[in-house]
Amino acid sequence: MASTAAGKQRIPKVAKVKNKAPAEVQITAEQLLREAKERELELLPPPPKQKITDEEELNDYKLKKRKGFEDNIRKNRTVISNWIKYAQWEESLKEVQRARSIYERALDVDHRNIALWLKYAEMEMKNRQVNHARNIWDRAITILPRVNQFWYKYSYMEEMLGNIAGCRQVFERWTEWEPEEQAWHSYINFELRYKEVDKLLNSSALVIVHPDVKNWIKYARFEEKHGYIAHGRKVFERSVEFFGEEHVDENLFVAFARFEEKQKEFERVRVIYKYALDRIPKQQAQELFKFYTVFEKKFGDRRGIEDVIVSKRRFQYEEEVKASPHNYDAWFDYLRLVESDADPDTAREVYERAIANIPPIQEKRHWRRYIYLWINYALYEELEVKDPERTRQVYLACLDLIPHKKFTFAKMWLLYGQFEIRQKNLQAARQGLGTAIGKCPKNKLFKGYIELELQLREFDRCRKLYEKYLEFASENCTTWIKFSELETILGDTERARAIFELAIGQPRLDMPEVLWKSYIDFEIEQEEYDNTRGLYKRLLQRTQHVKVWISYAQYELSIDTSDRLQRCRGIFEEANKGLRSCEEKEERLMLLESWKEFEQEFGSDTTRERVKKLLPEKVKKRRKLTAEDGSDAGWEEYYDYIFPEDAANQPNLKLLAMAKMWKRQQQEEDDEEDDEEDEEENNGEVDREPTLPKQQ
Repeated sequence: MASTAAGKQRIPKVAKVKNKAPAEVQITAEQLLREAKERELELLPPPPKQKITDEEELNDYKLKKRKGFEDNIRKNRTVISNWIKYAQWEESLKEVQRARSIYERALDVDHRNIALWLKYAEMEMKNRQVNHARNIWDRAITILPRVNQFWYKYSYMEEMLGNIAGCRQVFERWTEWEPEEQAWHSYINFELRYKEVDKLLNSSALVIVHPDVKNWIKYARFEEKHGYIAHGRKVFERSVEFFGEEHVDENLFVAFARFEEKQKEFERVRVIYKYALDRIPKQQAQELFKFYTVFEKKFGDRRGIEDVIVSKRRFQYEEEVKASPHNYDAWFDYLRLVESDADPDTAREVYERAIANIPPIQEKRHWRRYIYLWINYALYEELEVKDPERTRQVYLACLDLIPHKKFTFAKMWLLYGQFEIRQKNLQAARQGLGTAIGKCPKNKLFKGYIELELQLREFDRCRKLYEKYLEFASENCTTWIKFSELETILGDTERARAIFELAIGQPRLDMPEVLWKSYIDFEIEQEEYDNTRGLYKRLLQRTQHVKVWISYAQYELSIDTSDRLQRCRGIFEEANKGLRSCEEKEERLMLLESWKEFEQEFGSDTTRERVKKLLPEKVKKRRKLTAEDGSDAGWEEYYDYIFPEDAANQPNLKLLAMAKMWKRQQQEEDDEEDDEEDEEENNGEVDREPTLPKQQ
């Protein structure tokens, strides 16, 4: 029966879930944790109050509590809060000796716990155990000297007990550890409370340990406040010496200047500000400039205020040139300021610094601005300082520096030559310009040298220079013209004509039309009409330009002879024949327009009619455009000119003209028929046929 009962053991029923779909509101793990935390915070009901009626119950209570504390400590000795709670409980029972024992045991466990030392010492102080408290503080500051709280509380306790000497001794021991600034200020305030100022005077321990600008300023103000002006000034001077030029601070100089200002030492103030401005970067001296300007407005004159502004601008320029030494525009501005306000030695120093920044690349475009530094330097030495020898050295140094094999500056050579002439040293000027032409001949150099010799009336030298110039640049038409003009002025027309002949015979010229015009004008001035005609004919053999023909015709018209009209008309005739083969039809039209004006003024009706028949007809045409890649770019309209002489020689053009005339006649006849029909319709004489609809 037992086995049967065991075999038929009943299995508990499991509740069946009918709806296995998820619930509409899901409970998250976060929600479960939050609810658990909230329940932990629920306040448990306080334990019932226990009334102790006799000493035996009290001893039992104490034994029970002590056993609980000891058990907690035994479980985990490192939890200092258990030790503190235990000691505080013993203290509450006035068992100070037991509490002291607990604190000592705790200190054996963790002697570096700050809270433990504080609670221990506070307990002794509460129970007026002063010597015990001193002993604890001494032990604490010996073991943990960097915990400022121990020192503060120790010194405060001694001061409250009236033990001023002991408090001072604590502070002195503390300062030996070089603590933070606040500790020193606490010591200073302590001595001030007891009017022991003499102990603080000339004591620079704080500024030695914490050499900040604010501490030096506080030190000096302390001396000033107690009437030790000389000591305060000495502190400021020591601070300036201490920081040197590498770590200067504007606040220190502002404080120093304001200190001297209170003592009415205005010259000292000015010197301090200027000294500081010469050594502090501009971006770090904003307040300094501000206070200096205010000081000058209060106690200075106009010159002093201007000096402040100049100093500020100098600092700005110094920063600019330090940031970018090759920014020559900044150097120019700086030099302009220095020239107007500084002595020559200072200006020279800035010039030397500026010209030391040679462009890194030997390309003329990089040297264009740089070379003006040398020019301004030389002009400053000559005009402002009036030192010709130093000016000469500047010019020669610059000319030695320029890489003449790659490029040169004709302006520099010419300025040097003009300077030597002003110094009445003509030989040096010629030698310098001659060297320039030999090293690096340039058009500007030749022109300047020739102009110089012309002013000196050295015409033979001018001729030689022109010859050299033309050997160097034979295609320069302006040089040929100027050379010929020189000979003309000197009255040697044959030489001038020979120069022109040589010029027009050159194989390559830059402006031949100007040269021919000058030659023709020269012959006209000499009234050599046959030579002029010969020149026009020679020129027309080279070019059939319409302006040459028109100029030739106007020349013949300007000569006061009996046959001038026939000559002029003959030239127009010849020009018209010569330009028939010209592709530029606008030039031919220009010639005919000029001929037409001539005939209107000097011709007869017959000649005017003849020229009128030669004028072309303006026709609008279209032509196909092709893009650069060869594709079709569309059509464009343009105007073309059809000359009657050309139309007569081309049958296609003649046929086209006849077709246009026939079309015009047909248009006129159609217009007349339309007018007659309109008139008959208005009179009602014509019946119109009905208009049939168009078949779909």
